[in-house]
Amino acid sequence: MQKKGRVFSGARPTGRQHLGNYCGAIRNYVGLQDEYECVYCVVDLHALTTLRDTQELKDNTYEMVVDWLAAGMDPEQCIIFVQSHVPQVTELHTILSMVTPMGWLARLPTFKEKVRQQPDNVNYGLLGYPVLMAADITLYRADTVPVGDDQLPHLEFTREIVRRFNHHFGETLIEPIAKLTDTPRILGLDGVNKMSKSLNNHIELAATPEEIRSRVMTMVTDPARQYKTDPGHPEICNVFSLHKIFSADPAAIDQIEVDCRNATIGCVEHKRQFARDLAEALAPFRERRAKFTSSPDLVWEILADGAERARVVARETIAEVKSRVGLP
Repeated sequence: MQKKGRVFSGARPTGRQHLGNYCGAIRNYVGLQDEYECVYCVVDLHALTTLRDTQELKDNTYEMVVDWLAAGMDPEQCIIFVQSHVPQVTELHTILSMVTPMGWLARLPTFKEKVRQQPDNVNYGLLGYPVLMAADITLYRADTVPVGDDQLPHLEFTREIVRRFNHHFGETLIEPIAKLTDTPRILGLDGVNKMSKSLNNHIELAATPEEIRSRVMTMVTDPARQYKTDPGHPEICNVFSLHKIFSADPAAIDQIEVDCRNATIGCVEHKRQFARDLAEALAPFRERRAKFTSSPDLVWEILADGAERARVVARETIAEVKSRVGLP
């Protein structure tokens, strides 16, 4: 099958993944494999900008990649590797930084937000984060980057850097285009904030059925429904929203919606059913994950092979870039 192009996407190593990670990114990663040449990267250098929990980078990388593999990301179909294992990315980052105006970086909303979040650690890496991101994408000659609407400014910044570099040194780097993704905003157990490990409002993909049930039973449901006899509003119920995604029986979901609106099913009963369905939906994932964790060296071998394949492309790109800018 002729592939449509090359996709690049990276994620910070955050350890075990949760339902929000799956719906927002992993599911899309898996789906793109059949249509595109896909390059997926654990961006561990980006994680250093916060200088927190760096001793956990290795474990977090392992746990995240195990979840990726268990979810269906296939190293035979795509390249999966760790950012720092391909040193050419830091070379390209340095070169691209020479054509990136300081003002561009300082006025980025994302930089201003990070400064508010960590005022005592405003480092150069934080300021240059978007340049390293541009290096990530362009080093592997990706022409397509899957993003949500909220990430479009980040990709446009990369496109601006590419245009500026090519203007100065000739057509060298590929200007990537966005592939908009339908990434629903998955709310956490509190039904208010985005699902997040830092807020402890998440459900891990690797959770056992018992852990799933325990977490689901704490979920906030329809805030307008005080009693079981009150008619429900499934359209504002976080449990119902997630249940629709992870149920294998659309007809059963339709019936729950009717029963909820008619007050013939209570929130507790619905949560119990969702917990059962979610545990069943994730059973194949848990089984595949167990196979990978029983052979931990296999995960590192996959990453090592991915890095070597990535370096083949990276060496070609950095050689051309150096030649264009006049480096011997």
